[in-house]
This record gives sequence, structure tokens and C-alpha cells, in this order.
Amino acid sequence: MTGIKNIEIKDINVPEIKENEVLIKIEYVGICGSDVHFYEYGKIGDFIVKPPFILGHECAGTIVKKGKDVSKLKIGDRVALEPGITCGKCFFCKTGRYNLCRSVQFLATPPYHGSLQKYIAYPEEMAFKLPDNLSTFEGAFVEPLSVGIHATGQGNVSLGDNVVILGAGCIGLVTMLSAKARGASNLYISDVIDKRLAFAKKIGATDTFNAAKTNVIDKIMQITNGIGADITLDASGSEKAIESMPFITRCGGTMVLIGVPLRAKFEFNFSQIIYKEITVKTVMRYRNVYPTAINAISAGTIKVKDMVTQVFDFSQTKEAFDFVVENANDVIKAVIMIA
Repeated sequence: MTGIKNIEIKDINVPEIKENEVLIKIEYVGICGSDVHFYEYGKIGDFIVKPPFILGHECAGTIVKKGKDVSKLKIGDRVALEPGITCGKCFFCKTGRYNLCRSVQFLATPPYHGSLQKYIAYPEEMAFKLPDNLSTFEGAFVEPLSVGIHATGQGNVSLGDNVVILGAGCIGLVTMLSAKARGASNLYISDVIDKRLAFAKKIGATDTFNAAKTNVIDKIMQITNGIGADITLDASGSEKAIESMPFITRCGGTMVLIGVPLRAKFEFNFSQIIYKEITVKTVMRYRNVYPTAINAISAGTIKVKDMVTQVFDFSQTKEAFDFVVENANDVIKAVIMIA
């Protein structure tokens, strides 16, 4: 990325690996909403792009070289990369909540370059081997699926739950699939794009609602006989959607905030949360779930391939980003093929 809405392909040196690292030939990179936001606006909150900057963090590929201290992986292994390299020494790392490490080096989050490059050097412990029946194409989905798995874990989604998901983009859909895998009985999902809602219904949503045409609060209360949802998860980042969550969630239920709103501050009805004794959880990426996500895809418990609506060649990277920006109604997930 050399500027707002501008991407160029440039030659760079193949990175040298450290003793504990592997060199991966990247094969597939998914386009994430954060990548698109950086591309369109040059920043997300306090993270500001200083070009030239390499985007992409949903990735998988094949190991072509390894350092002398690498013991668990070998050349030829296909791996999915967990994109956050943490310090391993702070309170959060030591207590297993490494996703909250203040020193994390997260791919494609300024100032750290991302994975839209042919080769990347990466620590062995953050490269997860894919089983034989899992392609690197599917491996690029391990990252977004991990968000959904962590989110439903935060919400403690369980057998028999009524779950509402606001936002039917990629993260909303993998969150829905994760909730289904955890045993949720009813899965209700809303969005403003009919194509996404149709796909959500196809892959298991109990019912869908277009938030631009329907009062989602009234619909959920009607369906649940005035009780509300056990767990409500927002994957949209929409202020209107977030504001509706306390009214959708039942007394004693749980709200999980996944999406990040454009504005850090906006009006919100806290009285509903207090009066209904609602538990509020938030999601900061994920932790300790990559093996679970890989196993879920490999076993066929969660199917991700069908989510891909567009595949672009590496040489078409700029065209890929422009397409995603200009054709939001037609995109569920776009992937860039580098190999």
C-alpha cells in the first residue's frame, strides 16, 4: 500500500530466518475488513498507515526453509499463521491471555507489515501445521474462524441457546457457525445486505432479518415470546446495531462486542444493561484457539470454503481491494492467491 486506495507490487528481498523461525511460501491471503479499512482510510483508531505498507493477515502457505532450532515443523509442511507475535513475558502472556499483550507484533497492523508477500519469516510456535485433508486455501480461514470461536467462547454459547448475531459478513458468519457447533438451538442473524442473509440461511441460520427493512428488536422479542436472546453478538461495528443489543438480550443474558465502531464514543442505554443484569463481554482477536479452528475445519464440523465469493491473483491485488470496496453487496469473502 503506497497511499490511500493505492497498491503497487514491488520486489523485495526474501527475508532471512532466525534460528527459531521458518520461511513460508505464502499461497493464500484472505482480505479482512481491517485491511479494507486501512486501504480506504489509512487508519483504524490509533493505528495509522505509513506507506509503503504491506496488508494481509489471514494467510497460509508451505514451509520452504527452517532454522536450526526448529524441531516440530519440517520443510514441506503446510501451515496457517497466527498473526500475532507476543512478548511471552508480560502479565497477560504469563496468564494465558496473550491476545492482550501490549507488545504484540500483529501482521498488517501498523507499524508491522502483513502477509501479502510471497515469502515470510515466522516463529515456529506461531505456525500451525495443517492436516493432510486441509488445503492452504482453507488454511487462510483459520484466522477469521478463530475470532468466531473466541467470541462464542466469551459468550459461553451452550446447548439449547437462542443466539442473535448482528452482522452477516465473514466474521458474523463464522461466529454463527461456531455458535451452531457449540449446540445453539436457534440462530438469528441480521444485516442490511440481502445476499449475505440468503447465504446465512443457506448455511444454517434459523431466521434472518434485513435491519434496513425490519425492526430487529421487535422481531426478536416476538420470536422469543418477549424474553429476548440468551446471547447477542455484534459482528457489524454498527452503532445502531450495538445500541440495540441491550433491548434484544434477555434478563441475565450476555452481550458480546466483536465489531469495532468507527466512533469511539456514542450514546448508549446503560440502564437496560443494569436493570436486566446483562453480562457484557468484548473480543480482542482470540487466544489459544488455532488448533480448535483447524480441527473443526478438518473434521467438517465447520465448513468455510463456500464463503469465498471471489478469488483474485496476486497480480490483481489492487483490483481485488477496489472490487471489495465498490461491490460490498456482492462480497462475502474475497481471497488473493499468491502461489
